[in-house]
Amino acid sequence: MITITGLTGIGEVRPGDDLAALIAATGPGLADGDIVVVTSKIVSKAEGRVRTAATRAEAVAEETARVVARRGDTVISQTRQGLVMAAAGVDASNTEPGTVLLLPEDSDVSARRIRAGLRERLGVSVGVIVSDTFGRPWRTGLTDVAVGAAGVLPVDDLRGRTDPYGNPLAVTVTALIDEIAAGAELVKGKLSGVPVALVRGLSTLVTEEDGPGARLLVRPADEDLFRYGSRDVVFARRTIREFSAEPVDGEAVRRAVAAGIAAPAPHHTTPWRFVLLESPQTRTKLVDAMRDAWIADLRRDGFSEESIAKRIRRGDVLRDAPYLVVPCLVMEGSHAYPDERRAAAEREMFVVATGAGVQNFLVQLAMEGLGSAWVSSTMFCRPVVREVLGLPEGWDPMGAVAVGHAAAPPRDRPPRDAADFILVR
Repeated sequence: MITITGLTGIGEVRPGDDLAALIAATGPGLADGDIVVVTSKIVSKAEGRVRTAATRAEAVAEETARVVARRGDTVISQTRQGLVMAAAGVDASNTEPGTVLLLPEDSDVSARRIRAGLRERLGVSVGVIVSDTFGRPWRTGLTDVAVGAAGVLPVDDLRGRTDPYGNPLAVTVTALIDEIAAGAELVKGKLSGVPVALVRGLSTLVTEEDGPGARLLVRPADEDLFRYGSRDVVFARRTIREFSAEPVDGEAVRRAVAAGIAAPAPHHTTPWRFVLLESPQTRTKLVDAMRDAWIADLRRDGFSEESIAKRIRRGDVLRDAPYLVVPCLVMEGSHAYPDERRAAAEREMFVVATGAGVQNFLVQLAMEGLGSAWVSSTMFCRPVVREVLGLPEGWDPMGAVAVGHAAAPPRDRPPRDAADFILVR
């Protein structure tokens, strides 16, 4: 049988208070194998994580490592501890007016400290969980999860086992400490003044060592299918020039094309075409032909052989990439104007629409976990590209996109202030 009991009598917690002493003084009769769940609010108070702030937004900005999504005053942030949650975990409830509570600096360390204090005072080996309230994507309402833990098995990894029907379990990893935190919230509540719960009956989950803590449950970025929030999507696209040998999934590229052709275009036209170079032989043939055309052009322009060699090396990203895409502009549906000025403007509209389509394509590649580099190469030798790829005369190659898995993280972008690019009238 599992029982969950709220511990009363702790009272208002102040900076510098010893939480282990306060919990021990409630007289719950703690025993080996019990689990104590402590709300992060009193941990923050005891550790002095109380801030005087004119607005909550100031504290949220200080605690935010990355804004994942924003709508109005609501901000979903990744904290410096790696947690993704509303307002970077900054809480303006259950604290004095004019102050806010920040998350503990390291909730796992906090849990270990409380556990050691209880062992010292009561001579018991218990597990400790520090909990906080989280919202969840696709679900209305809040629930508590573990933001820190010590002496409790964090997860139950069932991968590799089989269910009663003999089906293999390939992805099932149960977040035990989150389940316990959620259950404990049933007796703690937000308004009852009960910040600690005692969970009894789960002694098999209490470990001798402190263990990895709740940090184990923070999903690594490269495994997170939902890493990019609405705030991140456009900025996730980065130019990648070095690729690993990992093959590219053609279906992922096709999904990116679907995003590309969702771009706006003039006159309800569809000015985009995407040529997917999935054959290594075709990629090599195209890059070789373009190289020869570039060299011939540069020699006619009087460049030295040294300068030519340097410029040609810029095309190495296309040769080294495991996958190439050639986006093309088609003018089908455009209006024919006898006036040269209007005819030029008409083409410019289609060029802009093609750029929008390519940008959509590049952003979606990033969402698929693929890096890319859009290189203008084909625009300098369009007849050669059309001949090698067997393209219709009306298809206008607008550069080439190298696609692949990044061999290393991209370099940091130079800082840019949007105000420097805005003119208000």
